[in-house]
Amino acid sequence: MFRFLLFPFAVLFDLVTSIRNSLYERGYKPSASFDLPVISVGNLAVGGTGKTPMIEYLIRLLSKHYKIATLSRGYGRETSGIRIAANTDSASTIGDEPFQLYRKFGESVKVCVGEERALAIPFIIDQAEETEVILLDDSFQHRKVKPSFQVVLTDYNNLFTKDWLMPVGRLRESRRGIDRADVVVVTKCPPELGNEEMLEIEKSIRQYTSKPVFFSVIRYGDPVAINTYSKIDERVILVTGIANHKPIEDYVAKHFKLIHHFLFPDHHSYTNEDLKKITAFAEKENAMVLTTEKDAAKLDSPPFAYAYDYIPFFYLPIQSEFLKNGKDFDEMVLSVVKQHVS
Repeated sequence: MFRFLLFPFAVLFDLVTSIRNSLYERGYKPSASFDLPVISVGNLAVGGTGKTPMIEYLIRLLSKHYKIATLSRGYGRETSGIRIAANTDSASTIGDEPFQLYRKFGESVKVCVGEERALAIPFIIDQAEETEVILLDDSFQHRKVKPSFQVVLTDYNNLFTKDWLMPVGRLRESRRGIDRADVVVVTKCPPELGNEEMLEIEKSIRQYTSKPVFFSVIRYGDPVAINTYSKIDERVILVTGIANHKPIEDYVAKHFKLIHHFLFPDHHSYTNEDLKKITAFAEKENAMVLTTEKDAAKLDSPPFAYAYDYIPFFYLPIQSEFLKNGKDFDEMVLSVVKQHVS
């Protein structure tokens, strides 16, 4: 009933976004193109579809041969404008996901943030002249830049084909928008996903685009200690501040004894009060704290160092992997980059 009442607003939202897209497609609104390859990773829906793991996948694929820069808005940061990450930065200055990338790849990749991507890209080219490829994070609806290659993600558990426009559902624009993609990747698939179900999903996507469809899965690594503790306990307190907590919760429940899940909103800014509650509960239950890489980027900071003296804190590293035809995806990306880089 509640969704039915919101339907007129979804129709209005569709009208507004369709007009906006039409203005860009007809050239009434300009889109900037650049000489160096710009690869965009985005989605149709709000919330987590695995964009950061896909950015990391592309970094690993391309950094063997090219100098990479990543560019995102830096959601949730306390600063504004264009910034290139340095060792003085933190999640509060560049955002949790960019800081996660910086912690993982360091100076080998230029991690940049900026609200206006069309202005940030020339800044990167000027300030980091060695850059050969730019990876745009969450930029599918940012039409002011025309990427060389568009990777669009859709969560297996929340396929865009079954979703609705906001505010009825989670879509930022009509399902028809997927046709701007160069490839569609169904993310967070169960590892045991069979060919028959893949074909059914691909068939549903084919109603909106003829572009190649790939399927990927999130692989969790062994827990990594945030503090000096090295012993991994079976008893776990899970702490997450992400858009979709179900996959990691299911994984932890399957591989550990999950005592409690402290569930925070996406991009949550942790406070001392949060840490006191978490550590008090973990101490009472004699359990270790396990969190995500994204949350670890914020929790592993000097203001919270006191908590690590007596409670073991770990995070679960993740990687995106293709279930099949991953080499085809790689070749498509590499081919686009080679066309631009001499």
